[in-house]
Amino acid sequence: MILQALVDYYQRLLERRTEGLASFGYSPEKISYEILLSADGGVVQVNDIRDNTGKKPQPRLMNVPQPEKRTVGIKSNFLWDKTSYVLGISATSKRADKEHAAFKSLHQEHLAGTQDAGLKALLAFLEAWTPARFAAPHFSEDMLDANLVFRLDGERTYLHERPAAQALRAQLLASQAEGQPPLAICLVTGEPLPAARLHPAIKGVSGAQSSGASIVSFNQESFASYGKSQGDNAPVSERAAFAYTAVLNHLLRRGEHNRQRLQIGDTSIVFWAEAADAQEAEQAELLLADLLDDRPTDEQEAARIRSELEKVQKGRPLADIDPRLQEDTRMYVLGLAPNAARIAIRFWEVGTLGLFARRLAEHAADFHLDPRPWKTAPSAYRVVLATAPQHKDSASMDDAASQLVGELVRAVLTGRPYPRSLLANALMRMRSDGHVSGLRVAICKGILARERRLGINSDKEEIPVSLDKASTHPGYRLGRLFAVLEAVQRLALGKQINATIRDRYYGAASATPALVFPVLLRNAQNHLARLRKDKPAAAAGLEMDIREIVGGLADNFPRSLRIEDQGRFAIGYYHQQQSRFRQEDGVDSGNTESTEDHIEETQA
Repeated sequence: MILQALVDYYQRLLERRTEGLASFGYSPEKISYEILLSADGGVVQVNDIRDNTGKKPQPRLMNVPQPEKRTVGIKSNFLWDKTSYVLGISATSKRADKEHAAFKSLHQEHLAGTQDAGLKALLAFLEAWTPARFAAPHFSEDMLDANLVFRLDGERTYLHERPAAQALRAQLLASQAEGQPPLAICLVTGEPLPAARLHPAIKGVSGAQSSGASIVSFNQESFASYGKSQGDNAPVSERAAFAYTAVLNHLLRRGEHNRQRLQIGDTSIVFWAEAADAQEAEQAELLLADLLDDRPTDEQEAARIRSELEKVQKGRPLADIDPRLQEDTRMYVLGLAPNAARIAIRFWEVGTLGLFARRLAEHAADFHLDPRPWKTAPSAYRVVLATAPQHKDSASMDDAASQLVGELVRAVLTGRPYPRSLLANALMRMRSDGHVSGLRVAICKGILARERRLGINSDKEEIPVSLDKASTHPGYRLGRLFAVLEAVQRLALGKQINATIRDRYYGAASATPALVFPVLLRNAQNHLARLRKDKPAAAAGLEMDIREIVGGLADNFPRSLRIEDQGRFAIGYYHQQQSRFRQEDGVDSGNTESTEDHIEETQA
């Protein structure tokens, strides 16, 4: 299913003449220099064709004959290669003479008898060339180990683009196919075709090998069956293997202009649309990119994305966002992650644009808190990062459970329950470091709200979005009580305080209330006595809050709280705390950001 969808997408892009996508037998590679040849094979000029618009010259992507898959052997590319093969000169290779001999032998064999002027010039160049001729004015040390192509003087077409060269390339591919085992039914096309023994490398997956890795590979005998080796175990034709790897490399290309690729933790996410025309597909992909990625470049962009999400949440048709958007546009989302020598499929989801938009809106609604501790709904990256330990007001994805990223994105896109381990990790971090941030509380709220909506959680009481004084749930009320007791301590001791009860008792209070709250209430009486003298109005208000909360609890504090109730404890604590902040600061709830959440917002 995955390979079939990729091959179909490759064909659509090829029909649209998409820039950077190569036809069968070719691939976009990084080229730095061109050698300009005269008709008799002499070197007229060597040109630097790198992109110099940035701070540092960058190689230019050019569609050239697909490179050979090299391990330790010597294999020459056709009509292009690095300097060790083309010129026999290298700064790193100790076998440049043998590599150049392979390049020369390949072209003398396959270009023999050609009548094309450009290819004849290349043969003449190879016949006369010696590494000793690598010198000024044409050649410099900067060229060493860079990729080179050839062009005939007076013409704009490179040798590998000439019709004669393309015909020879097709013949070369056909001859390679003839030497392969008998035909096999291709798992992608269903046609009897020669199977690819080794699939082309996929580049661009963060954390994978820089030279590229494979989704389909069999590199040990234990993976083989029925005497078949390598690609024969899962027969995919040469053309299909080329197509799906070419389009994946196109989707995984790096750069700010590629909106079809997102990096969330160790997961590289690519997505594409199947629509009636290219513009409709592009708009669908841009909308999904906006809704998936919560890291807008500026406030104006954040407001636009928030507006789009709010329209979807209210059930407005997508055409209200853009007339070119269609609800039934088919979308494909693929998550890839590095896994030793291969690339692992982290998740694969297929659906319509309208369906994915609604599920992303549900995700935003499940995580919604008032006051809102973010500008846009948190992405999977920020959610998982919140479960990592905080080190000096920062967190590292290296300390988080990276596999949670894939599980969370899958839950968002499918509408299924969030991973329960996410709740456990968030609660564990709040107990260990006492950092009860808005995002960590939103994790608790989102998981519990979704489970209740899906009928998984047996709790009858809704998960409140903002402070709910009518709630009788013991976990929620205990969280509110803990926030009030902390406020009493802060007001009574002021700047003298080094650590609050949250720093010392939050974990125990949220897990075993009966052991902690009696002690906290006794200590609070001492603080209240001090406040009655210094701040009588504040003391009266806090005493009223304590009576109101305790009055809704049972006669005895619970001995322990379930993990779900610990989540409600965190929600109650956050709501009560933020309510106090709003009362003190007089800030509108729609724009309030707790100081506890500055870490998440700055890391976005």
